[in-house]
Amino acid sequence: MTTATQIKCACESCLCVVDTAKAIQKDGKYYCSEACANGHPDGDGCGHAGCNCHS
Repeated sequence: MTTATQIKCACESCLCVVDTAKAIQKDGKYYCSEACANGHPDGDGCGHAGCNCHS
């Protein structure tokens, strides 16, 4: 059996895939950045190239 080490960021509008060992965990979900984990309170995106999330 193998264990997944990479997963899509839990932010719905985010396109990022994160390593579970490096991801920000919040409420049992994995996020690529603090902005995604906190629901983009200031409208900031995650800052990763090619991703325009900020909702």
